[in-house]
Amino acid sequence: MTAKTAVKDISVDEKLQQLWELQQIDTKIDKIQILKGELPIEVKDLEDEVEGLRTRLQNSENEAAEMEEEIKNRKNAKSLAKELISRYEKQQNNVKNNREYDALSKEIELQRLEIQLCEKKINDATAKIDSKQSVLDETNKTIKEREKNLKNKKKELEKIIEETELEEKDLQKASDKQAKKVEERLLKAYKRIRSAYKNGLGVVAVLRDACGGCYAKIPPQRQLEIRQRKRIITCEHCGRILLAWEGETQD
Repeated sequence: MTAKTAVKDISVDEKLQQLWELQQIDTKIDKIQILKGELPIEVKDLEDEVEGLRTRLQNSENEAAEMEEEIKNRKNAKSLAKELISRYEKQQNNVKNNREYDALSKEIELQRLEIQLCEKKINDATAKIDSKQSVLDETNKTIKEREKNLKNKKKELEKIIEETELEEKDLQKASDKQAKKVEERLLKAYKRIRSAYKNGLGVVAVLRDACGGCYAKIPPQRQLEIRQRKRIITCEHCGRILLAWEGETQD
């Protein structure tokens, strides 16, 4: 007889017992996850935010560097224009006719316009750098705040993991071992029901004439059928697998 056949041949009572034991193990695992709370998500969100801020900071620094280069180039162009003006003015002293003088005058005027354009571009770039610097300062400040928060969150999460890691591993091994005992069809149903509820309860006991999952009242006749354990019965309201159990119950 194969293991698969053996699982199918066991009674409904034994199947419910197996499911209940699996639920008890999984509930302990869930409690560890609850202990961690939203910390794993918060740590991931903070990591993503810090990474995004660093990218934004790098982009702003690159833009500021480009503007610094623009200022440098404009200053060089301004210096060159001044040199050309000085050269053209000296050449005017040695011209032979008015046409040469007028031509040099036009060149001088063009270089003066170039100087004005360079000064405007320098002023514009300087103003942009000043504005960009405030963004850089604010981004740096935000990054430091987020990194500090991230560091604290990581320490808190690492402490919980350190305290629960061994227990969680042992429980997960026990869950995997117990799951292998459960009929495949029931196991799939159990996992589907578990995933539908935040508290992870797929199998619940009848407590005070009500479903231990959604607390809906269960008729007496149905309670009798549950106690007989002749078939798998689910709650008509929440779909959880029901059983009458005198032992440990879920929180």
